[in-house]
Amino acid sequence: MLNKYLTVKGYGEHEIIIQKSRFIAHVQRAVTEDEAQSFIQEIKKKHREANHNCSAYMIGQQNQIQKANDDGEPTGTAGIPMLEVLKKRDLKDTAVVVTRYFGGIKLGGGGLIRAYGKSVSEGLNAIGIVERTLMCVMHAKMDYTWIGKVENELRSSIYEIKEIHYADQVEFEVYVEENQKTAYTEWMTELTNGQAEIMEGETLYLEKEI
Repeated sequence: MLNKYLTVKGYGEHEIIIQKSRFIAHVQRAVTEDEAQSFIQEIKKKHREANHNCSAYMIGQQNQIQKANDDGEPTGTAGIPMLEVLKKRDLKDTAVVVTRYFGGIKLGGGGLIRAYGKSVSEGLNAIGIVERTLMCVMHAKMDYTWIGKVENELRSSIYEIKEIHYADQVEFEVYVEENQKTAYTEWMTELTNGQAEIMEGETLYLEKEI
């Protein structure tokens, strides 16, 4: 699993007008090819009256699956430029469909390439990008005599408190980047003079909008 990667925030759409043609970018997160294809078919059904519903997607933590479709536009003028934007932004698990309603003015090959690329780029800007960071939830149990010092130090540190449990002992749940678990354990051990019981919990991705 990657420690960090970029993807889209979620579903969204954004429309621009170029030479009287409407270009509507639809963006969605998709972690499998089936999800991407279902999304594409959903947009095609929604905009069945459109002249074109061109698509591109990039899936997998190593970008194993990359597909582009011109949907009737001249070969290489729509899907590939859309895919190139995803690659340039280094976005993973992302599918895009650009719907075009022709406005009567032909754009030519170069114009189409620019239009579809611009539509995806502006759509991504409008909908938002997130950075997903692999985190481990670290648990630290200790006597209540440590609560003030530990909480203050945590809140001024690079670590983020998930939750604090109050039982026989106080227990801090803290998000720690997967590659910082050892450093965190050493830091917490030193902070509490070895009086904390430290355990690893679940691993998950935290998202932050960028």
